[in-house]
Amino acid sequence: MTYISNMITDGLAFGIPLFIMAIGAIYSEKSGVTNLAVEGFQGVGAFCGAVLATVLGEYTGLDSQVILYLALLMSFLGGAVYAVLHALLCIRFRADQTISGVVINILAVALTTFLTSQINGILYGNASNKFMLGVSSRFTVPGISNIPILGAVFTSVYPFEIIILVMAVFLWYLMYRSRFGMHLRACGENPQALDAAGGDVAKTRYIAVMISGGLSGIGGMCFAYSIMSMFSPSIYLGYGYLAIAAMIFGNWNIIPTFFVCIFFGLARSGGNQLCLRMGLASIYTDLFMMVPYILTLLLLMFFSKRNRAPRAIGEVYDKGKR
Repeated sequence: MTYISNMITDGLAFGIPLFIMAIGAIYSEKSGVTNLAVEGFQGVGAFCGAVLATVLGEYTGLDSQVILYLALLMSFLGGAVYAVLHALLCIRFRADQTISGVVINILAVALTTFLTSQINGILYGNASNKFMLGVSSRFTVPGISNIPILGAVFTSVYPFEIIILVMAVFLWYLMYRSRFGMHLRACGENPQALDAAGGDVAKTRYIAVMISGGLSGIGGMCFAYSIMSMFSPSIYLGYGYLAIAAMIFGNWNIIPTFFVCIFFGLARSGGNQLCLRMGLASIYTDLFMMVPYILTLLLLMFFSKRNRAPRAIGEVYDKGKR
């Protein structure tokens, strides 16, 4: 029972930040902009949050949880600003969107690694490539947490899990019930129709890509404060690509994508718990961390033909062809 409870608790701690990144990818691709840059957005956003957290921790007496919330806000802003680069390349300069995403990811690794070393050299005189952040505090809901299996959902919960779920409800409403969401979805399905109706295709796509960057940054900051307890180049572990895979299996819809992310989280934590239960050496843990990616390959084999991407995804909009 403890094994299952730990699997659920750790699975949610991984799956929920992955979910917010996947929502970001949905926003971008629903607008018609292919987004392979989630990994880079995640890293730059987490870097910005980690810098703020490090400076506040060093020079102020703020509570660690307050610093966490401020770092999450900064990670959103940092990821959103960095995403402008992808938006400019894809929308203004009409670059190949797939290549742009790959370049954004490579640039993010190099840029954040260099800047982390420089900032650490200034602050501590040691050009380390990491910011040590520690682990966020957790809370347990009394009473309901004692229920077998179900109680694991309410045990050792990170505060950011609740924040993300609240954000997800708002983002679902924004996507499917608001005027902006209607315009955004039209951008990915029939941008000519939106333009003819007086909508601004380029502006909508810029906003969507920036939202994608901001949400990916939040996901990266959550991983930095939980799984890794630090920011370093190791934050680029393929989580961004896993979020993209979850979006595809969720058929570019928020609610199905949530369940895919939770499935990936449970698969990852289940492999880790199995490794611990079998008493295997820690070196085998990395082997079990491959489980979500193996599942991705299997899911691609069986479900990829059933998925339908937005019709205008990856297409550069040309007003002259309206």
